Amino acid sequence: MESALKTIIVDDETLARRGLKHRLKTIEDVQIIAEASNGREALDLIRKHDPDLVFLDIQMPGMDGFDVLRALAPKDMPAIVFVTAFDDYAIKAFEAHALDYLLKPIEDSRLSEALERVRENRDRKQAVSHRRSLLDLVSQITGQPVRNMRELKARGVDQLKRKETPRLAIKDGSRTTWVNQRDIQWIDAAGDYMCVHADGETYIMRMTMKQLEKELDPTILQRIHRSTIVNVGQVREMQSHMNGEYFLTLKSGQKVKLSRSYKHKLRYFV
Repeated sequence: MESALKTIIVDDETLARRGLKHRLKTIEDVQIIAEASNGREALDLIRKHDPDLVFLDIQMPGMDGFDVLRALAPKDMPAIVFVTAFDDYAIKAFEAHALDYLLKPIEDSRLSEALERVRENRDRKQAVSHRRSLLDLVSQITGQPVRNMRELKARGVDQLKRKETPRLAIKDGSRTTWVNQRDIQWIDAAGDYMCVHADGETYIMRMTMKQLEKELDPTILQRIHRSTIVNVGQVREMQSHMNGEYFLTLKSGQKVKLSRSYKHKLRYFV
């Protein structure tokens, strides 16, 4: 068996890093040696530890994933698996250029596929090839040639659009209120009425839980109980119960229950 893949996780979202780390820990030939919350940390850690593999979030405040790649010399370039929330058009471009990527929320099957590709191409030549493919990708999307990594940031980042944060339309008679889904903390049901808790306000809407789920972005809001939906980014703490249920504490202090029938949703919180 070949030596373990020395791996660094880079993401500015703590919950995202924690979730990926939890999954990778169960894979024998992956050794997590460090994690970074921004591009500057990532660059320092890559130069210090010389990893085999980096899971790299592209859009981060300050120094983003493109900046990290632009600053690395070819000899320092590890295998890269991009972690992204890009829109469908950009994802198709990633696929066309054979760049490994994981779309948030990360699916186990896609993670396994990405790791298998890395195992098949452990040498540095593949990493350099990825660097060239990334330049080709940005050239295609922008319609302008990108000759080197120095031009990558200026030509590429603004064109690869992150998915727009969706809004939820809450109708009350003739009045409609639009609420940013990222601002929703949790939603609970009372019969056919939904109580949407966002930014200290509670909005009432007439809709079934099943209908409401279709309106929500699953990367933001997940159903954890037959009568409860929670914002995964609002969860501060999780505590297990002896009957197989879990109690989640939100940043606001509100406690909600994750029932046994929704235990498969734990992957969004660990």
